[in-house]
Amino acid sequence: MSHHLKGKRVAIIATHGFEQSELEEPKAALEQAGAETHVISLKAGAIRGWKGKDWGSEVSVDHTLEQVNPADYDGLLLPGGLMNPDTLRREEHVLNFVRAIAEAGKPIAAICHGPWTLIDAGLVKGRLMTSYPTLQSDLKNAGAEWVDREVVVDNGLVTSRNPNDIPAFNRKFIEELGEGIHKQVGQ
Repeated sequence: MSHHLKGKRVAIIATHGFEQSELEEPKAALEQAGAETHVISLKAGAIRGWKGKDWGSEVSVDHTLEQVNPADYDGLLLPGGLMNPDTLRREEHVLNFVRAIAEAGKPIAAICHGPWTLIDAGLVKGRLMTSYPTLQSDLKNAGAEWVDREVVVDNGLVTSRNPNDIPAFNRKFIEELGEGIHKQVGQ
């Protein structure tokens, strides 16, 4: 077990309806690499995942958005699922948190429908990305260059298509976190 991410803190923003494997598997991989993870949500308590065609298990919320500061985190994970990002992208607290992480050049990983939140935060224009195929038009219309690949990395932004891509997604996100701050274009 590698601990090369020791001292790194990763925010995982999610709410009810997150894709179970897209939160739990990256969270476990990050922790195995030595990172500290915090599940951050809209309300305290627990959030319920979605697994296959039905509700999955609950995950405890570590903090609400009102309790955290993006400056305290080294990276951000946005799991997919259909309901989860559709709710999060309408919350200004979420969008402000995501923008702050991006503006600081910290790595962001979004899988499946997770990029919806990035679209609403105004962070995809000019970026090379992938996602669940049904988001292809949304990303293109927001100015991203969409490709159908297992994992895409663009200057600290890691995206993948679906749960089958999680091993590659985890490897690349851990790599980007290890590299640290990514200088943004124009800086």
